[in-house]
Amino acid sequence: MSTHFEKLIARLTALRAKTVANGCTEEEALAAAAKVAELMDRHDLTAADLGTAGQSCGRIVIIPDRKLRRPIDACVGAIATFCDCRVWLEKAPDGTSGYVFFGCPAGLTAAGVVTDVVASVLRTAWGDYKRRGSVIRYNKDERGSFLLGVAVSLGDRLLEMKAGRIGVPGGRDLVLSRRSVVDVEFARLGLTLETGGPSGKAILAKAFDAGQSAGRDLSFGLSPDGRLSGPAGKDRH
Repeated sequence: MSTHFEKLIARLTALRAKTVANGCTEEEALAAAAKVAELMDRHDLTAADLGTAGQSCGRIVIIPDRKLRRPIDACVGAIATFCDCRVWLEKAPDGTSGYVFFGCPAGLTAAGVVTDVVASVLRTAWGDYKRRGSVIRYNKDERGSFLLGVAVSLGDRLLEMKAGRIGVPGGRDLVLSRRSVVDVEFARLGLTLETGGPSGKAILAKAFDAGQSAGRDLSFGLSPDGRLSGPAGKDRH
């Protein structure tokens, strides 16, 4: 692995540690997601940087907080797309379910960062909503519906950021290069994935809409192409 590549992995790992540290605000967590995109694109990762076939891709398993599993389900696909990975849900023999991300080393590290970012936002969003006195009637359905709305908005914004990165000069070729390596290696696994059905749990429309609004209102501190800009965009990580 080149020194150039090792530095990227080290920075992404440090960013993840910073993101999950005590005292990380929603704005800092969301800025971390944008920083992941900036680091991935600043370090011009092409197929040649990823190593030889059969050695370039791997997998990580992320076990979500049980209380956050449903909302994260709603945006885990967007996280994988944002990080040029494939993802699926896998159940271990002990019954524990985890998200399996498959991709290049930098993409896997990035997926860990962004998943932590989303979890951090979800943990604080409901508390902020309650403190504002916006709760309609506090119960599990309302909390779950609100967080589902937040997660859907965050997923949409990650996809918008991804589209912005593809739109910059050279961005499309870079993303397609990374993605093609992942797709080739994934095909070699010979896996057959099944599409899951709806959970069957109730969704309260007002709480869901409030969650979507909250997700849209959070500031990423981004320029139109998905890079950090302004005071919120300082490299604090």
